[in-house]
Amino acid sequence: MSKRSPRVSKSAASPTGYQFGTFQGVFTPSILTILGVIMFLRFGWVLGNVGLGLTLLIVTISTAITLLTGLSLSATATNMKIGGGGAYYLISRSLGLEVGTAIGLPLFFAQALGIAFYISGFSEALSAVVDLSGWLEYIPFAITETRMIAVITLAALTLLALISADIALKTQLLILMAIGASLVSFFSGSAPAAGEIITADTVIPAKLGFWVVFAVFFPAVTGIEAGISMSGDLKDPAKSLPRGTLAAVLTGYAVYMAIPVFLAWIIRDDRVLRVQPLIMIDIARWGELILLGLFAATLSSALGAILGAPRTLQAIAKDKVLPPFLAKGYGKNNDPVPATLFSFLVALVAILLGDLNKIAPILSMFFLTSYGLINLSAGLEGLIESPTWRPKFKFPWWGSLLGAAACLLTMLMIDLGATLTALLVAGGLYTMMKRRQLKAHWGDMRYGILMLMVRHAIRRLIRRPADERNWRPNILVFSGSPQSRWHLIELSHALARGPSYLTLATIMPTESWSAERVQSLKTSIHDYLRKRDVEAMIKVFPSSDVLKGAEALIQAYGFGPLEPNTILIGESQDEEKVPAFTRLIRLTHRMERNLIIVREGKSPAKEPEAPQIDLWWRGGQANIGLMITLAYQLRRSGAWQSGKIVLKRMIQDESERADIDTFLGDFLENQRLDMAYEVIHAGGKMPFDLMRESSAEASMVLIGLRHPEPDEPEEAYVSYYRRIVASTHGMPVVMVLSAEKMDFSEIIGVG
Repeated sequence: MSKRSPRVSKSAASPTGYQFGTFQGVFTPSILTILGVIMFLRFGWVLGNVGLGLTLLIVTISTAITLLTGLSLSATATNMKIGGGGAYYLISRSLGLEVGTAIGLPLFFAQALGIAFYISGFSEALSAVVDLSGWLEYIPFAITETRMIAVITLAALTLLALISADIALKTQLLILMAIGASLVSFFSGSAPAAGEIITADTVIPAKLGFWVVFAVFFPAVTGIEAGISMSGDLKDPAKSLPRGTLAAVLTGYAVYMAIPVFLAWIIRDDRVLRVQPLIMIDIARWGELILLGLFAATLSSALGAILGAPRTLQAIAKDKVLPPFLAKGYGKNNDPVPATLFSFLVALVAILLGDLNKIAPILSMFFLTSYGLINLSAGLEGLIESPTWRPKFKFPWWGSLLGAAACLLTMLMIDLGATLTALLVAGGLYTMMKRRQLKAHWGDMRYGILMLMVRHAIRRLIRRPADERNWRPNILVFSGSPQSRWHLIELSHALARGPSYLTLATIMPTESWSAERVQSLKTSIHDYLRKRDVEAMIKVFPSSDVLKGAEALIQAYGFGPLEPNTILIGESQDEEKVPAFTRLIRLTHRMERNLIIVREGKSPAKEPEAPQIDLWWRGGQANIGLMITLAYQLRRSGAWQSGKIVLKRMIQDESERADIDTFLGDFLENQRLDMAYEVIHAGGKMPFDLMRESSAEASMVLIGLRHPEPDEPEEAYVSYYRRIVASTHGMPVVMVLSAEKMDFSEIIGVG
């Protein structure tokens, strides 16, 4: 009984919650997160480490990645109905639930760590100007002043988010005005005296490298996640997300290019910039406004993360990936209370264990991964040119793929180990989701991606014909019902392992043919094969006669270069159908398809310790190359791996033994074939009697069929085939007829 996979609902796509507009719902949380803790506490540090030119380059590269992501996001957002969950929703609906979860969960933790990141910035700034150490004596456990402030701030902001997201976002206009006033104060300021900052006792830290500094700065431009995460609470996501996101990115870029130029102009000693994190206060005309802007920006960024992270977690839980209690929303606006409390716990742990510079690179890696997949999904959508890809916002697919490549390259340059760790985590989550086999009720682009790859591969294969080095047995097996002729499927599956492909064909009587019955039969066969770990394509073909249907299918089945080169069929048990069966053999030969005819013989009286495959070689070259190739292919799989292959050659005269023995030994050595050989003197016995006696303990006996001559009468080949069948009756015989235009002697020589 097959286990039913849980179904994923569409509920995440339905509009719920608040109905914010572009300015309040996207631009304001995005720009307030961009113009946040990095700008106030780390911009001077960045400039002091790498200089003006490289600082402007860091800002430009970071913004370019975010801009490309924003453009890709705009294209995606105007092509679908956006639900809650932000980047997770976009990725899961484009690349599938498994990929969405593999990125959505790390993205949630990145957002939750972002809460700790912004609150740590606020606490660091507040503790630098206000002495609250006296309060530590009232706390029953050891904690620093900065972390005490952070924990209290986290609790207060979480409480505000639980009360109402509307109230939280409405305060952001005042915060935006405060940041604007702080920037005016900064650009109106002048340089402080270096002696006021650097004294004889000041320890000057060494300069850090470009990519280390980049990793610390990059979270400054990831503010668009704050706007994306509110996708489920927007009145018109398709309009608000592109406009608000792009406006925030460009505004942030303008500010971030101006600040280092001004700093470099008035502060000539880069040591000052490295030792004074609050240099903007020392420069500003009204330092209090800088503090006000810093406190407002960091708190606003933290509040945006507190609003965004739970909504990502809630969307993942709605898709039945996580426990259902995390999907619950309360009140008329569906506020994610359980997810908010869980986000609070994650942020609390980060605050107690981490510091600002340690958290920043982790955020960079998680955000770059999500940015890369947003770009990748938009690029692939445009590349495969699906009819459903009709975004109102046009952006070329190559631009999105460029953004994805830039994200990956930046991750590698920042920290190779962290990049590999992020990819391993995502890969592990993806594998776990595949095993859970959740069924999503939405379409994604994976089928289109595979079709694009197949189309490209087929076009290349057409221009590059098959050769001996790359030959594989691509098998069409006429198995009928898998339950009744399982030995045919088992053998063909063993032969077609690896890059080969296998097609199971079933001939259905024309009178019982219907689309519903065909689909039901395909589903039944697929389920039967999946339980036995057999991968194969299924072809159900209508015909009033099984052999005529097989003839038609051999002539018609395949696509371009992807045609079966080998036909595998069971031996006909009906004496009256032997003439029709031999016509099938002759047709297969004319079509230049190799043919394998299988008979399930009686089990040997004594089961061998290891299976043995006997190959009988009469001395000609027609079939032996294919026979040896098939034997080796068979020994690579399953129970046959412990077996041995024995090449047997019959002689009529004992005087021939020395020459044949030398020939076979040299042949096996030259072709590097790991098999035994045996030269057998007939001694007056009939050939098939000798074969039956010599191969009595063999698990499988491979013999070659004579090629039908072009002008040979049908009766002659029928008579020949009947003689072979009668002479080998009861033996586990596999008859092989090589017809493909391929030099199999070269194939067996390839090491």
